[in-house]
Amino acid sequence: MEERNTTLGEFIIENQNAFQYSSGELSRIFNSIRLAAKVVNYKVNKAGLVDIIGAAGDQNIQGEDQQKLDVYANEIFIQTLINREIVCGIASEENDDFITVAGSDKSHSNKYVVLIDPLDGSSNIDVNVSVGTIFSVYRRVTPVGTPVSIKDFLQPGTQQVAAGYVIYGTSTMIVYTTGHGVNGFTLNPAIGTFYLSHPNMQFPKDGNIYSINEGNYVHFPQGVKDYIKYCQTEEEDRPYTSRYIGSLVSDIHRNMIKGGIYLYPTSSKAQTGKLRLLYECNPMAFIAEQAGGKASDGFGRIMEIEPKELHQRVPFFCGSYNMVEKAEEFMAKYK
Repeated sequence: MEERNTTLGEFIIENQNAFQYSSGELSRIFNSIRLAAKVVNYKVNKAGLVDIIGAAGDQNIQGEDQQKLDVYANEIFIQTLINREIVCGIASEENDDFITVAGSDKSHSNKYVVLIDPLDGSSNIDVNVSVGTIFSVYRRVTPVGTPVSIKDFLQPGTQQVAAGYVIYGTSTMIVYTTGHGVNGFTLNPAIGTFYLSHPNMQFPKDGNIYSINEGNYVHFPQGVKDYIKYCQTEEEDRPYTSRYIGSLVSDIHRNMIKGGIYLYPTSSKAQTGKLRLLYECNPMAFIAEQAGGKASDGFGRIMEIEPKELHQRVPFFCGSYNMVEKAEEFMAKYK
């Protein structure tokens, strides 16, 4: 008899003892994310057929035009998390401020906050390139029974209890960690179930792919320019291959499977970097480290940065361990 693949729900239950807090609470958070991901996946996959692409006519807090699907995904994830009554607060890349969730009994008794980038890479929707959702889960630091405050969200990445991403691509996957390795689950669209397809995902220690927007080369710090030249030099196992999709989830996902480094440094155009520490860099850093990779701001560990504001931007170097180490060597020369 053929062995049946493990579903996401079964996997969470089987591994709940590894989660140091209440396993039931974590299961409910993942159930919410799983449900919202399926709804957004459906909308993403028919985006070309209906009037759901194109800018929505306003800008998000980052000053970027919001795609209609951005707005939709944001609403779906927020509403689904609120309805399950498991989180006490939500912060979204699309919202100016965090959302306090009191629960139906107004007790503020839930213990978790979720930070989310509901549709990363949304400018790629109308050209049929993969987009994704990135999420991060923390335990609140304010007393249970009180409304959440900004300090519940401004926690360093080392305090994450779970993080993951959904990639809406040729197949739709949820990849996540609770601090015990990284596992990937692929959606069977015929029955709407996620199955374990990529157990114990690992970044190769070395890789031959570098992912960076080289169109900004002239604006990059000298350390990054030197590293790019190193990647292009014909020597040993180089030159490396340049692969850049411009969709963070897709670039990180490919590099984790094949081996590579993703770089979004500071530049003279974006002097603090472009990616958001709380919604993009910390969750991806947690996943990378749990998969044997490394995540840095060019000089130090991403997850040790003390956040100062909800939409803080930082430079981001993430991927195969030895490749990130090498990039840091080049950066250190100009510190």
